[in-house]
Amino acid sequence: MKTVARVTLVVFLLLGVLLAACGGEEESEGEPQAEAPEAEATTVPESEDAGPGMGPGMGPGSGMMDRHGATVPEAYAGLTNPVNASEESLEAGGEIYTTYCATCHGDGGMGDGPAGQGLDPAPAPIAHTSQMLGDDYLFWRISEGGAMDPFNSAMPAWKGPLTEEERWQVINYTRALGSGEVMPGRMMGGEMYDPEAEAAQRAEMLADAVEAEVITQEEADVFVDVHAAMDELMAEGVSRAAGGMAEMQQALMNQLVNDGALTEEQVEIFNDVHDRLLEAGLMQ
Repeated sequence: MKTVARVTLVVFLLLGVLLAACGGEEESEGEPQAEAPEAEATTVPESEDAGPGMGPGMGPGSGMMDRHGATVPEAYAGLTNPVNASEESLEAGGEIYTTYCATCHGDGGMGDGPAGQGLDPAPAPIAHTSQMLGDDYLFWRISEGGAMDPFNSAMPAWKGPLTEEERWQVINYTRALGSGEVMPGRMMGGEMYDPEAEAAQRAEMLADAVEAEVITQEEADVFVDVHAAMDELMAEGVSRAAGGMAEMQQALMNQLVNDGALTEEQVEIFNDVHDRLLEAGLMQ
């Protein structure tokens, strides 16, 4: 990766993405140029602002849920990361991320890098979203890029420039960014994931839903409790399910029910509220 050929390739790739970000509507149609888990960062209109501490690719109108619910192709489905998230792996993943990913996804992995500004869809806030996506999903997205439905983004396919091991290492690093295990470098700019800001944004969303009579306050309280239980389980280092966010979310809730931490009724309410928030356009 430190050879002249690799450096030359990086320069050309970075220039290509920067030109795409500055070009016309047809050229700026997608994800960022470098990535570990997946890309999407655009300048969000004021009416669709993701809110403080949230990545540009999140919030109403972002379409994030559709992209993260995409079915993993058979060639990638079920793959698990064979690379242990050791100190050496995280260091290697950090170097790869800085070289290929930070320019679009930002140093902190929140989709706010300089080359990602103006891309539509926006580079994903991968430090956050990688926590709730399966190994197979992330490896697929990094490998194949964004030139397909439902992504339709500018993110290139990295299966050529990066070896399989390097792609797995960058997955380890982006997850470590989101968990706070590693601190981002300050090369390209961008914010770190802020769980308190996310919680505040979620509370605001639920308050809006209650006011609009989309859900009741009791249902909002259950939603918060279930979400908190899933976050706590994730923080314990639970094994990740294969697939997208829906599969991961359901796997977490199933485990919490089996452990007695949640009831089936709470899970049903959570899923119902989740669907109604989506239908109302309050969560994307």
